[in-house]
Amino acid sequence: MPLLAPARRPAIFVDRDGVLNVNRPDYVKSPAEVEFIPGALAAVARATRAGWPVVVITNQSIIGRGLVTAASVAEINALIEQQIEAAGGRLAGVYVCPHAPTQVCDCRKPLPGLLHQAAEALGLDLSASVMIGDAVSDAQAGLAAGTRAILVSSGRGVHLPPDLAAAGLAQVPVLADLDAAINYWLAAAPDQ
Repeated sequence: MPLLAPARRPAIFVDRDGVLNVNRPDYVKSPAEVEFIPGALAAVARATRAGWPVVVITNQSIIGRGLVTAASVAEINALIEQQIEAAGGRLAGVYVCPHAPTQVCDCRKPLPGLLHQAAEALGLDLSASVMIGDAVSDAQAGLAAGTRAILVSSGRGVHLPPDLAAAGLAQVPVLADLDAAINYWLAAAPDQ
């Protein structure tokens, strides 16, 4: 008798800078520079309590540009994960593209490589998942991977183009922040 593959589960993918923590114009280069967006930690905790795996998908070109080491970014991510856990939430994973924009890779958003990596490693159903971000490239990566997408106007979201249809994102809702996006998704998502 053939073995059945385990059922895949849906997830909530989130961008890091501008969604979980404040996006700095000079990049977040150390744990001391992490400042959480109000409501973000509680939002992740709410998603965790509702049974949703939360996965961070983040471009960190500061590594490829030589501004910080991969170890420094790992320290920042560890602090973010600790603070999320202290607030009652949990991250299922953190996936980082270390490449500069000029480097060729398949993991830098808007490409969907990191979402595919996470789905494979964590057994996730992309078609029942959502990508929440503050940039057009976040939504494009999610849609390219087969998820739904939500944009937030925190972080770089304050600079979203007025015509999202021109970027192929006419059906993507734009909400205030991660707190509002998680509320929206938990109310609208299909049962898992």
